[in-house]
Amino acid sequence: MSEQTLPWATAWKIARRDLHARFKGLRLLLVCLFLGVGALAAIGTLTGSIERELTSRGREVLGGDIELRMWQRGLTKAERTALHELGTVSEGTRMQAIARKGDLTAPVALKAVDAAWPLYGSLALADGRNMGAPPSGTAWIARGTAARLGLDVGDSFSLGGETVRVGGIIASDPEQLSEGFALGDLAIAAADLPARANLTAPGAMYRSAVRVRFDAPSRNAETTAEALTDTFGEDAFEVRTHEAASPSTARFVERMGQFLILVGLAALVIAGIGIGGGVSSYLEARRSSIATLKVLGATSRDIARIYLLQVGSAALAGSLAGLVAGVAVTPLLARALGDLLPVDTGTTIAPAALATAAAYGLLVALIFAAPPLARARSFPAMALMRAGVSPLRANLRTFALPVGLGLAAIVALALVNAAQPMVTLGFLAGSALLLGLLAALGLGIRKLAAHLPRPGDPILRAGLANLSRPGAQTGALVTALGFGLSAFVLIAAIQTSLDGNMRNALPDRAPDYFVLDIPKAGAEDFRATVERTLPGSSVRIVPNLRGRVIAYGPRDAMTRVADLDERPEGAWALRGERGLTYAETVPEGSTVTSGHWWAPDYSGEPLVSIDEEFAEAVGLKVGDYLTVSLLGVERTARIAALRRIDWDTMGFNFVMVFSPNTLADAPHNLAATIDTGGKGRPRDFLPVLAREFPSSSVIETGSLLTQARGILDQMTLAILAAASVAVLAGLAVLLGAIAAARASRTYDNVILRVLGASRHQLLVLQIVEYGALALVLGLVALALGSAMAWAVITQLFEFEWLPDWPRILAVLAAGLVLVLAFALGGSLPQLRARPARALREL
Repeated sequence: MSEQTLPWATAWKIARRDLHARFKGLRLLLVCLFLGVGALAAIGTLTGSIERELTSRGREVLGGDIELRMWQRGLTKAERTALHELGTVSEGTRMQAIARKGDLTAPVALKAVDAAWPLYGSLALADGRNMGAPPSGTAWIARGTAARLGLDVGDSFSLGGETVRVGGIIASDPEQLSEGFALGDLAIAAADLPARANLTAPGAMYRSAVRVRFDAPSRNAETTAEALTDTFGEDAFEVRTHEAASPSTARFVERMGQFLILVGLAALVIAGIGIGGGVSSYLEARRSSIATLKVLGATSRDIARIYLLQVGSAALAGSLAGLVAGVAVTPLLARALGDLLPVDTGTTIAPAALATAAAYGLLVALIFAAPPLARARSFPAMALMRAGVSPLRANLRTFALPVGLGLAAIVALALVNAAQPMVTLGFLAGSALLLGLLAALGLGIRKLAAHLPRPGDPILRAGLANLSRPGAQTGALVTALGFGLSAFVLIAAIQTSLDGNMRNALPDRAPDYFVLDIPKAGAEDFRATVERTLPGSSVRIVPNLRGRVIAYGPRDAMTRVADLDERPEGAWALRGERGLTYAETVPEGSTVTSGHWWAPDYSGEPLVSIDEEFAEAVGLKVGDYLTVSLLGVERTARIAALRRIDWDTMGFNFVMVFSPNTLADAPHNLAATIDTGGKGRPRDFLPVLAREFPSSSVIETGSLLTQARGILDQMTLAILAAASVAVLAGLAVLLGAIAAARASRTYDNVILRVLGASRHQLLVLQIVEYGALALVLGLVALALGSAMAWAVITQLFEFEWLPDWPRILAVLAAGLVLVLAFALGGSLPQLRARPARALREL
């Protein structure tokens, strides 16, 4: 005769009556899901909002449907004709320049635009006006430039040596994101200003930006870009479309979003262990109720339904609270990142991101709650009655199906949303492996503790026995604390390594000034001016050109870059145009590692020296050849030497340095660095330089480094905020492990109190037990967390592995202190338990 199962409605009625209105007993489950789901909801909503802004505002961000970029030249007649056949064309130039009023100067990123600009959107000025291109003789300037020069609307000042009037103060430029990092505040002038100021003379360092707005809205931007490349060649210009208006930003958001999602998943996995402990503790407290229901005729399936509904209700409540918190915190994150990324600072609802976060939370709750539910379901009433001295164990088959389905669903969900599926799969596999290793370690510690010689001290003997006694929570504690401590190490190693990479990109010591576009014939005059105004300063002047690598390899089998399906990893110098120079001697900051440098008066076959890392990435060696396109002219040189470059200095570092006879005849200007040796920056230097070299632009590195470090500090703060979620989840895990062991701990403590043990002795016993576990797990966590962090840094971000070990060890030590503090704090109520009352309740 088959068992009759309670209907779901009846099971819910029983579950609801037994469920506390404030989820007493299940609050740990709520806290764990609140943290994990809230983190994932905020991360998903924020990254989704940024990606939507990039997509929906792609044309405004780019300034057109497509954009052509080229260095040191404008459009040819054929190119201009082809573009005008597509629609409306806007031509402009980008360069560095100096703004000056009296003795005050400011470096600016000059953006010269024609009357058709902007093709999409409009420029917002501080007074509320939405404008287009300024008229000739007028400029829009940034607030920083206005404040530095003391300018107001209507005032006149010198821009690149030409006198112009301030037409307005810029509030926001829709194209700012696609323009990239600028060495100075933005200034927008009419298209004729660079030519009038002689800023586009042959050899001047400027970039043309040409945008097109299609006449036919249905025209495909990618197809059009490919057709233009096929017609004029890949080396003619760089083409971008509105669908990838800011590729570097999109790539950064994608990678950072992926990293934060992994952090959120790690927090959820850690929280899941806490969920398992919390549910175990809750069901342990309900042991008598479950036994009574079984005595009254409830089947195992009835028990499963009743308590699944209770746990499911708590899980749903925690997940919903996490979703609300995630949505609420997103505007705060958006405002914090508003200066860096395009994001809506209002409240944003992203259904897909919220559904994904909730799904993750509920699936994790299912996976970790299934084993304790199976234990309560699978045993008869009498076994439940004596579970305090005969702990319950469930058959693996009773929970294998829900756990397996939950794991498969999490893997599928993670891979569907992954920017880098293999990295995500590796992270999930690593998490599973970590859990397996910790479970095996817990079993090993338990067996080892059972076979070790017993110490003579009774407290030490009892503390060691606690690790292997019947009903010991050693396995759960090792898994929970090991994963939590590993997460501490993981986050600390990732954060410090990212910080190390970022700081390495910004050296503490750098030249005080960079000067661009010094006339080739004015080198000696420039040195004299610097010596007169900054006596004792160190000046380094180098030729400055732009070119694109178009072919490389052995002379008779050169590889064309345009023919590559995919550029080799690390071959970033093959992308777009790069800085080129020539020199008679080995440049400062470089060391020849292979081959030989040419003589100072060398006049033979054109030669070049390249960075050894670039050579290794593309498979080049001494004796091979390199062809570059320079102002539309191809020049081929033999590789005479490989160099190791010290990139930690912020001076001039060129991947390719040619012999003088290779490039000296090409039109070009010079660039210089000035190091005052710590003597300060006299106020009269920049005005003198701006007067005597009006077409040159000066960049002060102090403000530049301050700005860049401010951006890095914001990113570091965001990483730490994300990491705090995992830390809080780790603390929740600890509480869950303590809660799961509470009943058996109370029973043991009461028996020991009856036998004469003092509270002090019981406290020392707890310190011995948790201290031994913490010491072993600290070493394990250091190894496992560091290995996972290395994979994230080197594989996901493709950065160098630069952890700060003292900080990592400090974080681990703080985690161990927290573990002991919370463990002992959680044990205090058990120490205060009165034996007579506790024995009546057991």
